[in-house]
Amino acid sequence: MKSWLLIYLLLLINMNLFGQSLFFKNIDKEFLTGKINYCEDARFMRVGKEHSLRQVYLNPTVYEAFIKMADAAKFDGLDLRIVSGARSFEEQKIIWEKKWQSLPDTVPQDRIKRILEFSSMPATSRHHWGTDIDINSVESSYFTSEKGIAEYQWLINNAGKFGFYQVYNNQASGRTGYSEEKWHWSYMPLANFFLRAYNEQVTYADILGFEGADLAEEFSLIASYVNGISTVAIPRAVAVVTAQRLTIDQLREKRKIFVN
Repeated sequence: MKSWLLIYLLLLINMNLFGQSLFFKNIDKEFLTGKINYCEDARFMRVGKEHSLRQVYLNPTVYEAFIKMADAAKFDGLDLRIVSGARSFEEQKIIWEKKWQSLPDTVPQDRIKRILEFSSMPATSRHHWGTDIDINSVESSYFTSEKGIAEYQWLINNAGKFGFYQVYNNQASGRTGYSEEKWHWSYMPLANFFLRAYNEQVTYADILGFEGADLAEEFSLIASYVNGISTVAIPRAVAVVTAQRLTIDQLREKRKIFVN
């Protein structure tokens, strides 16, 4: 009787883990490429004015983690505010094409190189997922000020405790893709799953509908930019997946023992 009870409990845990896994596997391509209205999507919620400098939406789990991080920073005398969160395909397209049109005298390849220094092509931005935030400023100069240096150092020392990592760090380590963004922090426990889903579902045929889209594959947008994240953040993210897989495998083995 006790054996069957234990099997039942293991099954419940296993179903819960698989349920979480299936949730991420069933993330649709429209979500991954930002072709949604996050203001009306239950996977997003509006950030309170006390935590943002403008209207911002995030994944609820990400927002909850940010609140805890902001409270900890406030205890240390720092004020962390979100300047950008979820961003749709259309919003990213406006940003991209505004920059594209500001460089009329350059060939398309050169335009793309310059824009990709700090801006993503539509359908390739991590901001589409509601897991990534820009904190306090999106200007590199801000983080050379006394205030900006203190905030960045605090984030370096503490953000990981709350699940946030600077995915676009210094490129000296060989990271590909965008230039360093000290303001961009990603909630890796969720973003990692969405990145996995992106790599499984999205192809270059899905990156279209804006100026320069036909050159996405030539610039290896998925390999070099979507996946061009910090080697510090990657192991943390992989650890989440590994832990889940190990737990599921262990539960399977225990089930075999009790059943046999």
